[in-house]
Amino acid sequence: MNLIRPIEQKDFAALYQIAEESGIGFTSLPVDETLLQNKIEISKESFATKVSRAGDEGYLFVLEDTLTGQILGTSGIEAKVGVTDPFYHYHMGKVVHASRELNIYNTVDILTFCNDYTGVSEICTLFLREAARVKDMGKFLSKTRFLFMAEHPERFAKTVIAEMRGVNDENGRSPFWEWLEKHFFSIDFPTADYLTGIGKKVFIAELMPKYPIYVNLLSQAAQAVIGKVHEQTKPALHLLQKEGFVCRGYVDIFDAGPTVEADLPQIKSIRESISKPVIAGKPDVAAPKAMICNTSISHFRAVMQPVTETPEHVIVSSETLAALQIKNGDPVRFCYI
Repeated sequence: MNLIRPIEQKDFAALYQIAEESGIGFTSLPVDETLLQNKIEISKESFATKVSRAGDEGYLFVLEDTLTGQILGTSGIEAKVGVTDPFYHYHMGKVVHASRELNIYNTVDILTFCNDYTGVSEICTLFLREAARVKDMGKFLSKTRFLFMAEHPERFAKTVIAEMRGVNDENGRSPFWEWLEKHFFSIDFPTADYLTGIGKKVFIAELMPKYPIYVNLLSQAAQAVIGKVHEQTKPALHLLQKEGFVCRGYVDIFDAGPTVEADLPQIKSIRESISKPVIAGKPDVAAPKAMICNTSISHFRAVMQPVTETPEHVIVSSETLAALQIKNGDPVRFCYI
């Protein structure tokens, strides 16, 4: 059975392998032992701490094959971004240059450096290993975070965002960054991405242009990728769009990938999630699959299994009950796949 649970110290080796596999541009998992160890410690502390409102907690989950013990993927939530480190974006806007006398009217796209998303919650660090990329597994790994947020909404902000990986190739070449590098930074994209991932962001404020950038002054290659996602990120973007996430003109300052947002209560899986007592039994033969989680924080568990819903209960197999570490009559939250 595949199980999602909070990360533990024993998962470090697998997390390091995932960081290597995720490649350049996956900023939230740099290949750095100290930083990855810190992420595990922060996550453990966050799950263990009693919280009444969003703070600087960071929750990291792993997807485990309980038969083999293999870690198949990871996903995370940052409760409140920009608390300890600045959180930067470009906002896409427009300015008008017009002259009545000359009968000229030009609308120009601009990118403005900003911190507009400071204080929101962020879903992040989603990576499913290649061997586990089978039907519905990516949905399970991504959407289970919404069950956790639905069960514990006090831990998160009203607005939830996701930064989508922008366009770059296997060698770390980012068309958008190449223009910035040439004119302002003099360091390549992999280096900038790595420095950001390990928390060294001072160079951004020091070197990033302070005034709006006129998009038509960028190279054609840079203009073409603004708001576009990496090929491997398209499924994740489509999934979030189905959940109600939209892009409101914010893009990443390095690769110009889009940032999407949604109001926490309006996220589809949160709106449609159901809380009921559980009983062990035999779900109907044609019972639909659902993501099911317990109501614990530090011992959070979630699985994707068939369920039969009655007006009073939800019926699951005894194996599902055991995996969730609960007993008959305990409440669960679930959402159909």
